[in-house]
Amino acid sequence: MEGQNIEVQADQWDWPMQHNDGIVLVTNTDEKFEVGLEATFFSPKEIEVKTMGDQLVIHCMHEEKNDRFGTVKREINRTYRLPKDVDTKSLRSQLSPNGTLIINAAKKH
Repeated sequence: MEGQNIEVQADQWDWPMQHNDGIVLVTNTDEKFEVGLEATFFSPKEIEVKTMGDQLVIHCMHEEKNDRFGTVKREINRTYRLPKDVDTKSLRSQLSPNGTLIINAAKKH
């Protein structure tokens, strides 16, 4: 079966910060796995991405900050099951300039 791009609804990849109607774009092809999650309010040092077995664990947090509207504290903890053919040792994450947390990994061969 050819690899495919899959748009996954929020009930499968529930990410509370997603602006585009809760839809998370997951790319799952024969060569790679990639997901992009909205993380505009966090800096790279406030984001932790790791694997535990076949689970992807994401923790984003910033302490209380004062802004013009008052005080804000944000924290997100999410765990997702990765596809069985994802090479968890190759998993990488980065925060794009537009605030998207991009997580990708190669596939096992």
